[in-house]
Amino acid sequence: MICTLTGEANHEIVRNALEILVNLDHRGACGCDGATGDGAGILFQIPHAFFSAEARVPGGLPEPGDYAVGMAFLPAQPEQQAFCRRLVADAARAEGLPLLGWRRVPTRNEHLGAMARAAEPAVWQFFVARGDGVADRAAFERKLYVLRKVLERIARRSGPVVRDAFHIASLSTRTIVYKGMLTPEQVAGYYPDLEDARMVSTMAMVHARFSTNTLPQWSLAQPFRYLCHNGEINTLRGNVNWMRAREAAFRDARFGDDLDRLLPVLTEGASDSASLDSALELLYHTGRSLPHAMMMLVPEAWEHHEAMDDDRRAFYAYHACLMEPWDGPATIPFTDGRYLGA
Repeated sequence: MICTLTGEANHEIVRNALEILVNLDHRGACGCDGATGDGAGILFQIPHAFFSAEARVPGGLPEPGDYAVGMAFLPAQPEQQAFCRRLVADAARAEGLPLLGWRRVPTRNEHLGAMARAAEPAVWQFFVARGDGVADRAAFERKLYVLRKVLERIARRSGPVVRDAFHIASLSTRTIVYKGMLTPEQVAGYYPDLEDARMVSTMAMVHARFSTNTLPQWSLAQPFRYLCHNGEINTLRGNVNWMRAREAAFRDARFGDDLDRLLPVLTEGASDSASLDSALELLYHTGRSLPHAMMMLVPEAWEHHEAMDDDRRAFYAYHACLMEPWDGPATIPFTDGRYLGA
């Protein structure tokens, strides 16, 4: 991950992050054809000037914070693409979120391996405005969370082509994810957008994947929506089971009746890192800051830490009653577009 210390967005952050990604090539993996990556990608802040020019929505985009960008993988078949676009339009309308338009993301696949190309989706971006009944940006982000979970549930019931290809890599007012079943060196070439000088950010996070528990897929490339992580969650089965066991007791005034539509929180068959990202997303949208949620999920080894101050020890002791640790990772970079940490 990389960030500025001045708070000024610039393209150099994106360019340097992509250089970091290429330098992580040894940490990722590729298929036997040598050109199909296990997965690689970049997360950064939404560049408003770029999308204001490129989205080409009627009347232009609203001000930053009043619209969201969705990064979507759709089936390659035109009929199934159209079906998925109708799903998004209908679901957004049902949530009271105006769908402003779509943009086909330019891609260059000539350097992709055979396996990556065979599974290659059509990459689209869609733009959603904050509806009149949505009070503020935080409420808008919660609505977007509900919208994405509803779409995922519908896609799982819509036949194998849609189920396997449809994926929303990011849907936020703050951040966007460009990723794929790519090697680190292929990311910038596959997405010409990333070479545009208007692609500016104050921070970026990159990841090169080495598949272990799950086979490479376009949807499982990282970064995910809030974090990236290379390694094993050693307690994964217990974490997943406990999260499912708690779902019947979930209550939150912010979501009200919408809370049931967020379930299941964790997707069956997802990687350990994808599951952790989903757990973080739930804690974050139910009122905790991102650092607070991360300290709940991946606490320090606090119990016998003699040098730890009493307040921090009390924090961990209290939250140990609410959430078991997702144990195993040494370092997890995370961001919501405001905070950046590890």
